[in-house]
Formats: sequence, C-alpha cells, structure tokens
Amino acid sequence: MSKQAGLDRDEQKQADEYASVPTSVIFEAIRREGEHELSRPKSALWWSGVAAGLAISTSVLSKGFLASILPHADWAPGLTNLGYTVGFLIVILGRMQLFTENTITPILPLFFAPTRANFVHTLQLWGIVFAANLVGCLAAALVLVHGHILPEARFEGILSISRHYAESTAFEHFAWGIPAGFLIAALVWILPRMESAGEVLMIVIITYIIGLGGMSHVVAGSTELFLLVVKGELGIAPAVFGGIVPAFAGNVLGGTGIFTALTYAQVREEI
Repeated sequence: MSKQAGLDRDEQKQADEYASVPTSVIFEAIRREGEHELSRPKSALWWSGVAAGLAISTSVLSKGFLASILPHADWAPGLTNLGYTVGFLIVILGRMQLFTENTITPILPLFFAPTRANFVHTLQLWGIVFAANLVGCLAAALVLVHGHILPEARFEGILSISRHYAESTAFEHFAWGIPAGFLIAALVWILPRMESAGEVLMIVIITYIIGLGGMSHVVAGSTELFLLVVKGELGIAPAVFGGIVPAFAGNVLGGTGIFTALTYAQVREEI
C-alpha cells in the first residue's frame, strides 16, 4: 500500500483501520454492550441510574450559573447552553445509566433476537433506569432547595431556566423530545468510533445542540420540574403529566422508534 502524503506508515495504517470499520461492526459493538447491560444486577443498574440523575443535574446547575451572570439578550443562550453539556459529559464518560442512552443500547439485542425474554428484560432495564434517574433528579432538587448549598443569585439563575422549561405545553415537550431522543441515540452510535478527545468533543457538540435548540430531555428536564415542585411553584401532576411523560414519549420515539429502527434496517441484511 502506498503511503499518502503527510502520513507515515503507522498513521496510514490507523487511518485505514478507522475508515474500514463497517456499520455492522458498530452495530455488533453496541449490541454486545446492550447484552452486558441487560445481564447486570438490578442493584447495579439502580445505583448507577441514581448517580446519573444526580450527575445530569449539573447540566441544570451550570446552565443556571451562566444565566445568572449574563444579560437577558438574544445571544445569551449561545453561552448558557455550554453549561448544559457538563452533566452529559460526567454521565457518559463516567459510564452511568442514563435512560435516553438506553433507547438504543439494549434495544439492538431486542431487534436482533425479538424474543419474549429479551422484551421483558428490556422493559425491566428501562423501568429500573428511568425510575432511578428520576430519584436522582428529585434528590438533587431537594438538596438544592432545602440544603442552601448555593449563593442566592446563582440559585435564582437555576430557577429562571427551570421556569422557562416548565412554560412549555405537554405537546411541545413531546414534539421537542423527539429530536433530543434522536440525537442522544445518534451520539451513542457515533461514540464507538471516536478517540478519547473526539469523544469529549462529540458529546459537547450534540448536547450543546440539544440545549441550544430548546429540546426536551426527559432526565435533565425532570430536575428543572422537580425544583419547581419542591419550591411549591408547580404541582406534581402538571410536572409528571405535562412535562416528564410527554418528554419521555418523545425521547423514546426519537431514539428507538426513529433512529434505532432506521439503524437496524440498514444493517439487518449484513448481520
């Protein structure tokens, strides 16, 4: 093989190996990861999910911190949403259980072998992880409201973005949850091909776009809604049925119903 200009032999070999990874290999890597997740003890899934709920709340904190120091201008969201990426970096790089990642990872084994047992195991994983994420978000909200661990000015910034999120209707959360679910599933699909530095950059880019676009992410959004519930500004029923459930449905439709289904369709003849 001739060496291309600007690359030595080792670099060219690495480039060829990277370029030669077929889609079916990426599918297989994520499918095996999904099988591993499905085989993990329920207690491990639970505590990893609680940790993810707590950690994703740092996205709300970081965005709120920036909102508290920036003026109310049209360009401000371009900076405040950089803070939105923080929690996702912690959760994804820390390999914690985030529900929206599970709209693709355990689904590929189900698509590959659609048995009753796999269907039940997938529903169990979804239920455990989603419930654990919500518990983590609620715990974060309780600490933030009653723990008085932040300066009042910074906490007001967090409340301001939470109130803005809660203003959306149930249909809007559902509709805006679809692209968010699609993008998170796409992120999970892309990451196996990324080097460590590229992995960080890709997480930042994708989650920044979700925040900048005002899309509804069910877990991060739950922290915002729970903050208002604990503060007494929002009832639990409007939070659950007007925000959490619609965003959940939108994320699942975008992540599983659209991205994962299309991904499987393009590789099923090869596998």
